[in-house]
Amino acid sequence: MAYYDNILELEPDRNGSNLRIGIVMSRFNINIGEGLLGACTAELKMRGVLDSNIMLVTVPGALEAPMALQKMALSDQFDALIALGAVVRGDTYHFEVVSNESARGLMKVQIETEIPIANGILTTENDDQAIARMSQKGIEAAQAAVEMANLQIIFDEISE
Repeated sequence: MAYYDNILELEPDRNGSNLRIGIVMSRFNINIGEGLLGACTAELKMRGVLDSNIMLVTVPGALEAPMALQKMALSDQFDALIALGAVVRGDTYHFEVVSNESARGLMKVQIETEIPIANGILTTENDDQAIARMSQKGIEAAQAAVEMANLQIIFDEISE
């Protein structure tokens, strides 16, 4: 913790060595999902998360991710969760439905369970955009999960 002009500031804690992380990955657009997963797990390990503290669950698509995340959140086995996948625009309105409803579902689970969920589900116009963004998005999802899990631990300690 640091003080900024006499204001208590909670510094970001990016150490994942004591964290348990659950990942839900959509198998739709699997090549992009695996690219996200590779970058995400490499970043988690770089932040100290042990292989034995990472669990991966796969689901058919982005719309199925919130249910799996909810089950994982309610299991009391994870400090944070990560959703990975890709929704690539097609020729129909289905893109908007999947993009919006999967994001809404993730937020609902996160708020209701108080388990941080990093949204690493890409929504892109085409495969090239998804491929160009997958590594960075995987890294960012891991970073967000670690930081938010540590922040949640601090909040839990403050409220006791």
